[in-house]
Amino acid sequence: MKIYFLGTGTSQGIPVIGSNHPVCLSEDLKDKRLRVSVWVHSDDFSFVIDCGPDFRQQMLTSKCSKIDAILFTHEHADHTAGLDDIRPFNFKQGALSVYGHKRVIKNLEQRFGYIFETENRYPGAPSVNTIQVVENEVFTINNVDVIPINAFHGSLQVFGYKIQDFVYLTDVKTISKQEINKIINCKVLVINCLREEKHNTHFNLQEALDFISLVQPEKAYITHISHLFGFHEAIQQKLPNNVYVAYDNLEISI
Repeated sequence: MKIYFLGTGTSQGIPVIGSNHPVCLSEDLKDKRLRVSVWVHSDDFSFVIDCGPDFRQQMLTSKCSKIDAILFTHEHADHTAGLDDIRPFNFKQGALSVYGHKRVIKNLEQRFGYIFETENRYPGAPSVNTIQVVENEVFTINNVDVIPINAFHGSLQVFGYKIQDFVYLTDVKTISKQEINKIINCKVLVINCLREEKHNTHFNLQEALDFISLVQPEKAYITHISHLFGFHEAIQQKLPNNVYVAYDNLEISI
């Protein structure tokens, strides 16, 4: 199984529009971050977790040509706004399966009404099959079990996902012991880490490191990174030996 980091930035991406912050002016490609998303794939399956406004660019850069499903963590625009760009996959594969909390699916129906229209559909509109993800209910795609991990982004419920020995969590601020027990000792954990200073709805560096220490993965990668965190190489120097700063277009194997 391979994990391709399509984007590792926070909601504004890096560089931020109009910003003169040193990180936004960096020439290091690892400091240029699209909105957060990941592609999990093998010979038998191909899943994308979240579909933000950079989705088209991410698909072209990664050379992803087939998607079995999109798994949504929550409804915020930096995780969902690219839904219209699934159309090339529709033309090749037909309707695309999208998974998310019932609240997220309702939100998508409101924002992308033309996709979900059943009468007088525009012939070029994207086509989806929606499947609700329910807390504590494992679901299967292409004979692969997916375990939803329930967490909170401030007061907003979000889902992370465990796929085999890989766990992906983003936009997390709190998570219960019951959910943590589902992911103890996984091989690879991806976790959001916005910056060093505290934030109301995201892990900061100390919170992310404490969580990694609790879960004890073989390796951990931090993502959903703000320009306020600093330069990629400077962040990496602050991390333990088994914790890495993810960057756009990084691919790892499990």
